[in-house]
Parts: sequence; structure tokens; C-alpha cells
Amino acid sequence: MTVKECYEAIGADYEDVMGRLRKDERVQKFVLKLLDDKSYELLENSVASKDMSEAFRAAHTLKGVCQNLSLTPLFQSASELAERLRNAQDYSEDMEPLLEQVKKDYTHMIDCIRQLA
Repeated sequence: MTVKECYEAIGADYEDVMGRLRKDERVQKFVLKLLDDKSYELLENSVASKDMSEAFRAAHTLKGVCQNLSLTPLFQSASELAERLRNAQDYSEDMEPLLEQVKKDYTHMIDCIRQLA
């Protein structure tokens, strides 16, 4: 799988990331680092332990990384979740659909990146 094919499979913006990083090799280098990134794991653990400020930080980190790499689907869902978690004191049921969407987007993205690797 090529970097462009990976981006297409994810539904990400290949042209945008190429405008920023200019070479497939650079894009691939940074995208592959996501396989070792712990932000999603931190998000899951923080939600499980009801630590909303740490969950916000993890969602915000995911959002930023995905924005920089033009990984649009996860950027969008992580953005919505981060905004919901911003200033949240307690876990609430309305977070569930947002968390599920982030999980779905993250899992799909990681599966595609593994194929690239």
C-alpha cells in the first residue's frame, strides 16, 4: 500500500498533508509513529478511571496530531470529543456516542497504517 492509498482508505486529505510535508517519505515517517503513540490508550484509561481532565488532554492531543497529518476522520471525531470534555467535571452518558466514533475512526486509521507499514 502506498501513502496515498493509505490516506484514501482512511478518508484523509492526502493533498493537504503533501502541501505541508511535500514528500511521501516524510508523511510515512510521521504516520508510522502513530503506531507507537499512546494518546488513544491514555484516552481510554482516563475515561475508564473517570479522569476527565486527563481524557480531555488525550483527546486534544489526538486532535492536534491528526490535524497536522490531515487525518480528517479522526481529527473531526477527536475534536468533537475534546470540546465535550473541555471543562467536564464528571463522565456522562452523552459522551458515549462521541467515544464510540473516536474508537471507530482510530481503529480504522490504525488498521490502514499497519497495512502501510
